[in-house]
Amino acid sequence: GLSEEFGWSQQKIAERASEINEVTSFFNFDNVFQLGFPTTKLDTVPIGDIVQKISDVVNLFRPDELFIPHLGDIHTDHKIVHDAVLSCTKWFRYPFIKRVLAYETISETDFGLDVSHSFTPNVFVDISDFMELKVKAMEIYSSEMGLFPFPRSRISIESLARFRGSSSGLMAAEAFQLLRER
Repeated sequence: GLSEEFGWSQQKIAERASEINEVTSFFNFDNVFQLGFPTTKLDTVPIGDIVQKISDVVNLFRPDELFIPHLGDIHTDHKIVHDAVLSCTKWFRYPFIKRVLAYETISETDFGLDVSHSFTPNVFVDISDFMELKVKAMEIYSSEMGLFPFPRSRISIESLARFRGSSSGLMAAEAFQLLRER
């Protein structure tokens, strides 16, 4: 999370906590697990510690599907989370997991220039009926949003959903890359 130790102001810390609470309420989540790692500084934490905390949550929650950041994201934290969560998908330790999908993160996946790790979606989910809710949810994170042509803007979010929809015969879609299914 955000902390003064890593250069975040009290105002920014309070703003992010408020955004998380608001999103939790907006979606009526049963649980939100905050692991307490330093934001934008996961490369300072031993990977084993990250894997252990994620493993604890996975075993508690026992999902049949996991969604993880794409390996090609330019954000270092996303790459670390990708690797750590992937470590928690071994069928013999987590037999309840049936499917693992990588998602694209606007402003992170599209800036990854390593073509060997490009995002190649092969699963599309129809979000035509949820476009306005998606944008409203993103706008709760006002500290992350900006004006077009900024990637995390209303126009960019809607445009990506329309583009992914046109790629799959839908009015709007979210795209994923299937990593494993059994």
